[in-house]
Amino acid sequence: MANDHDQGLKSGESQPPEPRFIGIVNWLGVWTHYEKEVRRFAKVGLQTLLAPMVTTLIFMAVFSLALGDVVRELGGVPFTEFIAPGLIMMAIIQNAFANTTSSIMMSKIQGNIVDLLMPPLSSVELTLGFGLGGATRGIFVAACVGIAASFFVSLHIHDIRFVLFHAAGASVMLSLLGLMTAIWAEKYDHIASITNFVVIPLSFLSGTFYSIDRLPAIWQGVAVFNPFFYLIDGFRYGFIGYHDGSLMAGIMVVLGVDIALWIACQKMFSSGYKLKS
Repeated sequence: MANDHDQGLKSGESQPPEPRFIGIVNWLGVWTHYEKEVRRFAKVGLQTLLAPMVTTLIFMAVFSLALGDVVRELGGVPFTEFIAPGLIMMAIIQNAFANTTSSIMMSKIQGNIVDLLMPPLSSVELTLGFGLGGATRGIFVAACVGIAASFFVSLHIHDIRFVLFHAAGASVMLSLLGLMTAIWAEKYDHIASITNFVVIPLSFLSGTFYSIDRLPAIWQGVAVFNPFFYLIDGFRYGFIGYHDGSLMAGIMVVLGVDIALWIACQKMFSSGYKLKS
């Protein structure tokens, strides 16, 4: 029998495929997962990239026309130059959040969520793929909005390190928050409730269109507990050199929230919370 087997192999019969060694991290799987997430939003660029750019320019035009004559300067710069970084950050926040929520919810509703859970990807690798996919959309949107805004507003870079750090930190934060929300949600109404009652209020009340120095003392105290405030404050400092809060505290808050959300998402995947039932 052994001789017959050897002769069969020599005659060109196919051998069973050898198992592929994955290693500690399945980098090929993570890259494939990340690439799928990026291609998913890139295919509908009109909706995911162009629409946020147009919306931001409309916001800028409305606030410039409504308040341009009343508030000529904020933070020592023209009003439009002051609000531009806040509007870019708001676009990052909304689009990074939308990317992961839509990806998970579509898989849940279409019933193909199992296709994400069956491949040899650990909870850490799943979190990494989804998180980086949403963060990439946030960064792309920021670049598109920034380029478009530069044709109408004079944008200067005061400290590129703060611009890059807070853009990346915000993209990761909202991507992970969207991931956690979508895993928890059972229908789109649940996601809409988080968007309408958490994401939008926190972004609008974080100094996007104003300096918190203009607020009463009690509301200034409330603002420092809003993590979105530190995203916008540090991001704005990177452009115009003006900040309302502590820059070092802002860096620590951004890192702390990102780490906490990462751990929460990883735990949800590892336990199969609302994914395997």
